Amino acid sequence: MPEIDEAEASVASQRVDASGLLRMNVPLSFGTRFIAPLLPEFSRRHPAVKVELGLTDSQVDLIDGSWDMAVRIGRLNDSPLQARRLADCQMRVCASPGYIARHGVPRRVSDLSRHNCLGYSLSAMLGGREWAFGTAAEVRVPIQGNLIANNGAALVAAAVGDQGLIYQPLFIVAAALSRGELVVVELDQPTLGLGGIHVVYPPDRRPPAKVRAMIDYLVEAFSGELPWMTAHA
Repeated sequence: MPEIDEAEASVASQRVDASGLLRMNVPLSFGTRFIAPLLPEFSRRHPAVKVELGLTDSQVDLIDGSWDMAVRIGRLNDSPLQARRLADCQMRVCASPGYIARHGVPRRVSDLSRHNCLGYSLSAMLGGREWAFGTAAEVRVPIQGNLIANNGAALVAAAVGDQGLIYQPLFIVAAALSRGELVVVELDQPTLGLGGIHVVYPPDRRPPAKVRAMIDYLVEAFSGELPWMTAHA
């Protein structure tokens, strides 16, 4: 019988038992608010797994092997990555009551050109030059504003401070909406269909047990009433 060295034995064990280092990359705001609070219970269930949580709004390369898995928000590009859907991702246009009192309420998407619209620099569809509406981003409208940021929480803070309108996922704005710091702006076109929130991982017919354990745990955690939906619908 051929001998198996320690490294090979460790890899084989991790295919069966949830153990070892799990490197997971998630968007900053979503990860801070909704993934990090789930990790204590995951650790209690799987004490042999050590989690490294990477927080960034830029997409990382999962094919090069540096990360075991990631959470992606929005439409998934064609790729060999495997994916499991965690939740829908609804969008809202919002502003503070103070901004609305001074500048009025836009009623049509064409009105946005006369408002200070704060753009999200990592998305061409929510950026500083145009915003997209409709389930397939079929309606594009020009916008202008005095702030562009690469993080949704930063845009929420600016909007709460009466700086302008923002166009962000509901999970980012829900808490400010529930506190009355922001209000939803209803326009004449539906908000963008962003495609959902997914956990993605490299193509593998049988990923390591630590990856399968985290995927199953996240699917379970987001299978009920979503935390941001309880704050504001």
